[in-house]
Amino acid sequence: MTKKREKAVAIKYDMKLDKAPVVTAKGEGFVARRIVEIAQTADVPVVEDAALVSALLSLELEQEIPVELYEAVARVLSWIYRLEKGESA
Repeated sequence: MTKKREKAVAIKYDMKLDKAPVVTAKGEGFVARRIVEIAQTADVPVVEDAALVSALLSLELEQEIPVELYEAVARVLSWIYRLEKGESA
C-alpha cells in the first residue's frame, strides 16, 4: 500500500502592499500537516488543489507567484473573499 504524500503551501496577499500573492510557507509530510494545522487554528481557509500546490512548491519562500499561476490563485482568493463576506462558496 502506498502512503499518500501530503503537501501544503501557504500564500498571503495584501492588495494594498503586494503586487502579487507571495509564498509564505511550504512543505511536505510533517511540515505540510503543520501548515494546515496552523491555518485551521487561526481560522484561515484551507483549499485543496493538488495541481496548484505542486506548482507553488517550486517557488522560493517570499517569492511572488508567477504570472502563469495568477488565474489559479485568483480563483482561490476569490473563493476565500466570498467565504469571508458570508456568501456561499
